[in-house]
Amino acid sequence: MHALIIEQDMWITLMIENVLRDLGYTSFTFAPSSEAAIAAAKVRSPDLITSDIRFGAGTAIEAVRQICSDGAIPVVFVTSTPWEVRATDPGATVVPKPFDEHLLKQGVARATAATPA
Repeated sequence: MHALIIEQDMWITLMIENVLRDLGYTSFTFAPSSEAAIAAAKVRSPDLITSDIRFGAGTAIEAVRQICSDGAIPVVFVTSTPWEVRATDPGATVVPKPFDEHLLKQGVARATAATPA
């Protein structure tokens, strides 16, 4: 399974990757910006997306919407501003930063269960 991790901070990216490896994900694409995430998803469609939402002046919410427009992909927003996600998408799966392994695993389980196959 392939995961797209949209995150600027490399140490957080590595923490997310470690948790996802425990869940059976075997390949990863890392994107430090919305533009990089959109380009990466065109190259290889992910089975899961984790995404922070704040990148400088913009957010990744629109990039995630664009990536998911062609099909249902489970998404977990990992962010220190969960209210921003919930204001835009009340049903989104959100794991607040700082997070622990257990919370992220629960978030992935919720997102994958809620996404039609």
